[in-house]
Amino acid sequence: MDSSNDDALDIIITNVVATFRTRCHLNLRTIALEGINVIYKPELGKVLMKLRKPKITASIWSSGKIICTGATSEDEAKLGARRLARCLQKLGFKVRFSAFKVVNVLAVCSMPFAVHLIDFTKNNRPIASYEPELHPAAMYRIKHLKATVQVFSTGSVTVTGPNVQNVATAVEQIYPLLFECQKPLCKS
Repeated sequence: MDSSNDDALDIIITNVVATFRTRCHLNLRTIALEGINVIYKPELGKVLMKLRKPKITASIWSSGKIICTGATSEDEAKLGARRLARCLQKLGFKVRFSAFKVVNVLAVCSMPFAVHLIDFTKNNRPIASYEPELHPAAMYRIKHLKATVQVFSTGSVTVTGPNVQNVATAVEQIYPLLFECQKPLCKS
């Protein structure tokens, strides 16, 4: 980061997506009839179950695969997944919590300056792309981190990556590139 600006950037994690397996077949009709906070989607072959604490929505398939969304940290995602497994055990299924994996992390960060997107994409041409007719943000993909960064002209940044560490590294990596393309401050 720039030595004149020692303020730390706040990276706010908005969503963590995780998956796990129950290692047993699940009867979706039983879950729908006996479960709490459940929405049965027979046309999609899944059940949606919501937890209040931590605030998580889970997609449950009959094969035993479960996808949890809505957590705001990796620990919260794991806690929510374990609570879901416990709920299914209470419904009478022989659930074993296994193969837990965080698949995706979505975070937002606000730069302390506005960004000139056309200059940013020109400077980082093969990696960055900006199509103002399609989307208001410039896309910047970091292949080795498997992270995608969306940069808006206001300085707002949305980062998607496989885990929290990669998201933080992506923000650290893109900050100097954005700093050199910042818009001059308007004098009023």
